[in-house]
Amino acid sequence: MPRVYVSSVINAPAASVWERVRDFNALPRWHPRIRESRIENAEPSDKIGAVRDFRLQNGDRIREKLLGLSDYDLFCTYAILESPMPLTDYVATLRLTPVTDGDRTFAEWSAEFECAEAVADDLVAGIGQNVFQAGFDALKRHYAR
Repeated sequence: MPRVYVSSVINAPAASVWERVRDFNALPRWHPRIRESRIENAEPSDKIGAVRDFRLQNGDRIREKLLGLSDYDLFCTYAILESPMPLTDYVATLRLTPVTDGDRTFAEWSAEFECAEAVADDLVAGIGQNVFQAGFDALKRHYAR
């Protein structure tokens, strides 16, 4: 089972970063690769089981289901339901941890999934760079203002 793991330090308090990323429907507001998003069936975006249907900047469509969300532990776990990527059983977690030295945030984003062995390395690299690191880089730019 391939695993993707990316971490970063964001120069902002964890509570502030969490406020920006917590909304399961807010990807277009902070991630540069996401064009639009909506929560199906007008569910609240923080309801476990809510499904977000979003489009990437290139027009690809992805549907994901919220599996876990904690305002105390600052994490969000979700699964991909539909994607153009050749993978299955994808589950990811975005987790924030306060760094008390300098009031910064340690951010971790990880995922595990099943796929054909021939595409595993490309998927791990692509998700790690184009999704996880791209999101962290956008957050770092936002808080550098």
